[in-house]
Amino acid sequence: MLQTFASSISSLLDSRADGHSLPAGLYIRDDVFEADLDVFFRKHWICIGLDCDVPEPGDATVVDIGNSSLIILRDDDNQIRVVHNVCRHRGARILDAGSTVISKLVCPYHQWTYELDGTLAHAPHMGIDFDKSCKSLRPVNFKSIGGLIYACLSDNPPEDIDRLEQVMTERLAPYDIRNAKVAYQTDVIENGNWKLTMENNRECYHCSANHPELCVSFVDLDFGFDPEALSPEDLEEARQHEALYAERTKSWEADGFPSAAVEQLVDCATNFRTQRLIIAGAGESQTPDATAACSKPLGSMTRKDLGDTHLWGHNSWNHFMGDHAVVSIVIPLSAGKTLVRTKWLVHKDAVEGVDYDLQKLTDVWVATTDQDSELVGRAHAGALDPAYLPGPYSRFSETTLDKFATWYIDRMRANGY
Repeated sequence: MLQTFASSISSLLDSRADGHSLPAGLYIRDDVFEADLDVFFRKHWICIGLDCDVPEPGDATVVDIGNSSLIILRDDDNQIRVVHNVCRHRGARILDAGSTVISKLVCPYHQWTYELDGTLAHAPHMGIDFDKSCKSLRPVNFKSIGGLIYACLSDNPPEDIDRLEQVMTERLAPYDIRNAKVAYQTDVIENGNWKLTMENNRECYHCSANHPELCVSFVDLDFGFDPEALSPEDLEEARQHEALYAERTKSWEADGFPSAAVEQLVDCATNFRTQRLIIAGAGESQTPDATAACSKPLGSMTRKDLGDTHLWGHNSWNHFMGDHAVVSIVIPLSAGKTLVRTKWLVHKDAVEGVDYDLQKLTDVWVATTDQDSELVGRAHAGALDPAYLPGPYSRFSETTLDKFATWYIDRMRANGY
């Protein structure tokens, strides 16, 4: 452990063995955390929210990423804006954390006032010759992709987000997430590093033993299995399930619903994977009985048999189903604490207690998120232990973790570490 803390970040990156988890220092050190914020949360595209977080002109919400504070808002022309929450006078925060409704952005310190498009409208006591035109709020590079807002705090954002945009614009169109509404939101603080949070989400090796609620509708074998570890009966069932995937994917795509897996996981800047997954059991939604939670389908959806359009990035995961969607955003707070913000979306006109039951809508992912939080805490506690040594990933069910670790090392290198 002494060697770990004495090592440079570069030597920690060098010491990562292929096919193994990361050296402890890359999970637990404060200097690595600061480097991660700089590389992965300032210089890469991150998911920060949704169009429907700000459904009406004047709606605004604040998202904090490390020391950076961002305002997502909808202006008077009904356009989404993302600006830095920093007054152009002396840098004071303009809005407090959370959501609000405003007619203008007014800095509480000296009352500098900005229009909803970010332009400076009023700067008292600055003289008649003061040029307001060069003091607009600083804009943030962002893209709304199917209603998901991706932002990059760098002036030179990676260009390969274009593939994510191309793939997901088509896949998300039927759900019309831009015109959905947030039915419920939870903020869970996990006692672990953000990379452990993302690793946990990228495998279902742990699902059958830890997620009884999710496993009603989610097939853990979809993300790999060791054929020699299964009984002949279970192996045959797995083979039949694989055949069903091929058949169902072909049918879905023939009906105009892109479904095959698309991966951009290594040798890239913008990391993502998407696939339309089969929902087990009743096959409709990720609920306690796998039936739809909301009777009013999302967007233009008319079918209940279109599975779960799954999407993950390096700080988010999402599930889009016919009746509702679940969007989770990961925000690092420190080397050992991570915020997981989860939102449940329904049709904008759906009425709680009439069109959907909130408990049925949220039960599965409330339970799953709490269970994952406990697991991530266990993993981080282990990484802090002097006995920790990087362990081997399963070549059957943890290949995406190996790719994530490889991508992480490559991107750190590309940014000078």
